[in-house]
Amino acid sequence: VQLQASGGGLVQAGESLSLSCAASTSRFSTYAMNWYRQAPGKQRELVASISTGSRTNYADSVKGRFTISRDNAKNTVYLQMNSLKPEDTAVYFCNTKGTYGFRDYWGQGTQVTVSS
Repeated sequence: VQLQASGGGLVQAGESLSLSCAASTSRFSTYAMNWYRQAPGKQRELVASISTGSRTNYADSVKGRFTISRDNAKNTVYLQMNSLKPEDTAVYFCNTKGTYGFRDYWGQGTQVTVSS
């Protein structure tokens, strides 16, 4: 399975960005999907998750500002990021553990930079 992330860029604090991650699999609807991020010098952290039934979970740091969603017809997961802060600056990765949770697939990462 290949995951292709896109949509990163440079924005000012308070602005918005939308990330996309397209999966090359016909089993996408059976995958829970995740967005992680990794800032320089920090560990990779889970930002948001969406189940096969579209239940969502968020890190406390992004609750109320970020929204994860999925379009199974397009094999794509999205991350809408609003009210961005400088501390949101990181490389963002999409991820899935596959249908049964035994796999670990990662996208290539997309850079998000928020200036103050």
